[in-house]
Amino acid sequence: MTAAVLVLENGQVFRGREYGAVGETLGEAVFCTAMTGYQETLTDPSYHRQIVVATAPQIGNTGWNNEDGESTGSAGSEGEVGDSGKIWVAGYAVRNPTRRVSNWRATTSLEAELERQGIVGISGIDTRTVVRVLRDHGSMRAGVFSGAALADDDELISRVRSQPSMKGANLAGEVSTDTGYLVEPGSDPQFTVAAIDLGIKTNTPRMFAERGVAVHVLPADAGFDAIAELKPDGVFLSNGPGDPATADDAVALTRQVLGADLPLFGICFGNQILGRAFGRNTYKMKFGHRGINIPVIDAATGKVSITAQNHGFALEGEAGEEFDTDFGRARVSHVCANDGTVEGVELLSGRAFSVQYHPEAAAGPHDAAYLFDRFVSLLEADRANGTRS
Repeated sequence: MTAAVLVLENGQVFRGREYGAVGETLGEAVFCTAMTGYQETLTDPSYHRQIVVATAPQIGNTGWNNEDGESTGSAGSEGEVGDSGKIWVAGYAVRNPTRRVSNWRATTSLEAELERQGIVGISGIDTRTVVRVLRDHGSMRAGVFSGAALADDDELISRVRSQPSMKGANLAGEVSTDTGYLVEPGSDPQFTVAAIDLGIKTNTPRMFAERGVAVHVLPADAGFDAIAELKPDGVFLSNGPGDPATADDAVALTRQVLGADLPLFGICFGNQILGRAFGRNTYKMKFGHRGINIPVIDAATGKVSITAQNHGFALEGEAGEEFDTDFGRARVSHVCANDGTVEGVELLSGRAFSVQYHPEAAAGPHDAAYLFDRFVSLLEADRANGTRS
């Protein structure tokens, strides 16, 4: 077994064994508290350029299958990586990888898939200690090194510190489809939605399709003309990686959508884009929210939903806060019960709303699935009122 090291920006070095591909990878070290769903985590485009540290002590029990991947691969091409989905994380750090796969759907082991897709990882380290460092000092630049990439500690620390920070990173275009594609329901579509792919997960269009909605997934750099040409009933802004402060084009597009009075729904990165279109600022969180058991409070009802989340940036604001926008009065609709982070914004008119968490629940709880129904109800109301045919 080849030796491997995880090196943090602050100079700490953790020594273990190679896991997956052998070599070098650089990225931002973050931790995910999910006990299950590692395949969905690894294939989530929002994790692009991040080295994920798993808090669960044993990883890989259920292997890897052809059903649970949450990406279609670079440029929306499934053929490039196979049915299992492209792994977007920069690297993976685990404590105790399982030695035996036990799941009837498994087609290979997690380690074999990491190796096949060239994902450099490390195992056998005390991930609890790593997580405590990231919790106390914040997410930071890091690297995993093994094989020929190994060098003395000072050299590896220098390589880690030479990489750019996640703050200021414009990454949505790197994970988005190049040409666009269509996801249709099993029967005749009742509505059409234009979805801007900022790093969309595959279960999101499926959730729409289950509700009779045909989804035209458009590239991150799509202009308003591309949306207008489809004559959609509504617009969706997806999740995605990077710093929302860099996404000026997406914000400008969102303002055009709002100006055209098209119903709009956003999640995660899309929440930050809508917030910016409303005039709100964003900031980088200390260590972010990454897991599948994060409680969120609806400011209007007090109802708590347990949610799946993956974000290192957030909108400024407070629970229930109302504010003026160029498109009418808006408010902070949801906040995190743990730390008060903004988890949703909406126009009081109901024409546009977004949440910071992942209602598509891949992987995670289903508490927030009603948000898809809420958006479809908005489309139905428009049709009933004759706003759109």
